Amino acid sequence: MKTKIEKNDRVSCQSTKNPSKWNGRTIEIDDAGTGDLVGDAFIGFRDTDTGKIIFQSVPVGLYNEDNKDLDLPKKHILKVVIKALKRLKHGKGDRILLCRGNCFDLVREYFDKKKIYYKPAIIEGQLQDAVEGRFIQHLRKLGINSRNLTKESGIQRYFIMFDWVCRDFPNRERFVKTGFPSWKKKWQKIAMKRYQNSKKDKASKEEEIKKRAEKINELMFEKPISVGKITSKSL
Repeated sequence: MKTKIEKNDRVSCQSTKNPSKWNGRTIEIDDAGTGDLVGDAFIGFRDTDTGKIIFQSVPVGLYNEDNKDLDLPKKHILKVVIKALKRLKHGKGDRILLCRGNCFDLVREYFDKKKIYYKPAIIEGQLQDAVEGRFIQHLRKLGINSRNLTKESGIQRYFIMFDWVCRDFPNRERFVKTGFPSWKKKWQKIAMKRYQNSKKDKASKEEEIKKRAEKINELMFEKPISVGKITSKSL
């Protein structure tokens, strides 16, 4: 997940663009979609020796109000991290570069408890590009087809998703991470209002079209098209 880089981050964190030397293998771990309004989230893993990248998903349902309060997204992320490290045959000589996002809070606790070596990292380059791409692919499958939807997280991507939800609010709210406090406090009401207004506008346009069609029909009957007689001279 791309986060704002502070001045001291380069000192306190590894950068995957220019990591410190390591004799063993390095595994990078990053996330995408954990802070986005719509859709599942994804955790990406990259073995820098082989270039192998794998993904694990975090279902959007885990981000509803009840589940989020129980930290179920973080608990699920811990499970998929353990699963993925087994798939990658993680060993004691490996170094893990772990994204600094708070979605990995329980993962850090687990690593500390199990004495698994890791470093907080600014994930850039191949893995970040791949996991953000996987998230965008997921959003497009949901039906978010805006050309402006990109791998770059931020306010523009937020409102592309929000506008998509508003256009069919009753059927699309199930794809929203409703456990985010701002959804219940603010954005849910705005989305409902925009959907209702769009329905009124659509109904008004349809009524206008219907009236125009009826008026044209009336005029046609009032002034029927005259057809002249066909005579032998006109042939």
